[in-house]
Amino acid sequence: MRPAAVYMRPELQGDGHVLDEDSWSDVAYLRAEKPPTWGYAVSKVLVEKAASRFAQEHGISLVTICPVITVGAAPSMNTNTSVPNCLSLLSGHEVWLTVLKVIERTSGSVPLCHVDDLCRAELFVAEEAAAAGRYNCNALSTTVVELASFLAHKYPEYDVKRNLLQADDQLVERPRACLSSAKLAREGFVFKHNTLDEIYDNVVEYGKALGILPN
Repeated sequence: MRPAAVYMRPELQGDGHVLDEDSWSDVAYLRAEKPPTWGYAVSKVLVEKAASRFAQEHGISLVTICPVITVGAAPSMNTNTSVPNCLSLLSGHEVWLTVLKVIERTSGSVPLCHVDDLCRAELFVAEEAAAAGRYNCNALSTTVVELASFLAHKYPEYDVKRNLLQADDQLVERPRACLSSAKLAREGFVFKHNTLDEIYDNVVEYGKALGILPN
């Protein structure tokens, strides 16, 4: 599943929101207002709820993971959308940067998880006898502005735009919401990559190998 099934709701205004596994995107609101990516979010809610109903009706134990923007190198050389998104501030690709901004606008933050931790979380809930229901998998909630500052400092060889607040008044300095992974933590899971430095440990070299970033 994806976090789009969690955070797209009309009441997600202001600051301090903590979204746990009981949070669902509002299908009626999405169909009526049609905000960016509304169809994607609706499909994720309907699929997850249908799968849960089917599992309950047939006595099947179903566990779902809701991962966020997944960062890090993978064996595949066919990129998915998360990698260009998280490298857009370095590549200067405006379309992918716009996607990152839309995620922040609709979710209240830029939620990130390293691909290794996502794989470990999937194995964890598959092997944990007590695992049940939904699990959010989010190591860190940041913003486009914070991310730009971090990347400009870590990779000074790239021309990272840093005056983003002046250029886009819909951006925020600090996350307005957090997609909580407290349920995973309570059951014993520990993220190995929980800082921006750790999450971005090898994704730049991966981006170069994919041709997203210049060598």
